[in-house]
Amino acid sequence: MSDHRPAIQVVDEVRAALDEGRPVVALESTLISHGLPHPRNLEIARRLEAVVRAGGATPATCGIISGQPIVGLSAAELETLATASAGTVRKCSRRDIAVAVARGEHGATTVAGTLTLMGLTGLRVLATGGIGGVHRGAELTFDISGDLVELARSQAIVVCAGAKALLDLPRTVEVLETAGVPILGWQTDELPAFYAAASGLPVTARVETAGDAARIALAGWRLGTGAGVLVGVPPPAGQTLENERIELALADALAEAERRGLRGPATTPFLLSAIAEATGGESIAANLALLENNARVGAEIAVGLARLGG
Repeated sequence: MSDHRPAIQVVDEVRAALDEGRPVVALESTLISHGLPHPRNLEIARRLEAVVRAGGATPATCGIISGQPIVGLSAAELETLATASAGTVRKCSRRDIAVAVARGEHGATTVAGTLTLMGLTGLRVLATGGIGGVHRGAELTFDISGDLVELARSQAIVVCAGAKALLDLPRTVEVLETAGVPILGWQTDELPAFYAAASGLPVTARVETAGDAARIALAGWRLGTGAGVLVGVPPPAGQTLENERIELALADALAEAERRGLRGPATTPFLLSAIAEATGGESIAANLALLENNARVGAEIAVGLARLGG
């Protein structure tokens, strides 16, 4: 029996905004299904959409419901991902989307998975917490996030607080440089280190305004030389954690992950949970604060891009 569903469902509100050249901000959904417990996951999903709307843009949370890729999940669909057991929701990078579709599964899109759907539907701006990157010890494991590969082939702006703190940040920056992805520092000269405002790693260029970031992205796309653009936004003042404190928590967590033989997608949730426990929940509060901040900046950039006709 043939399946006549559209390959990707773009909800009417998002489609109208795209058709009329109005700003749209994509949001990923692994935070909902794999990042936080219920009901906090649903609360933050709704909050991020509200922040985007307050910034003058249309939110488009991406995910897969019963095999249907959707750009612009409804309130009921957000709740479906938020309340389903993590084991029943496939964590979807590019490679996983077809599996979830063919098997009629629920799927939560990572940064890479969201960028994939964005590229197929014309969205240009994604706001997230932190991107994936090169894992520590990757010279032995070759554990490198698909986020970096997808960034290199996507004409999109990804607004984040840098790469997740548990990663090898210098090597992540090297891979992005090799892939031709510029790193723009939002009112900063250094790549943010997720929980911390600075990593000691210089950005490609500092930008002070949304219009500046949008112009750089458009210049590359119109010339044909540009792909993805990463905008690193420092976490809000008063919501940062010291790098040294995170490193201490990580050392123990990495040793335990090695003892358990954790690899691939299972590693990141385990390490983030261990950091949360070691910091008495402060890392979760910092994560939520930077998520909201990134959604706000993402909306600003989407508005700036729309004004320039991007």
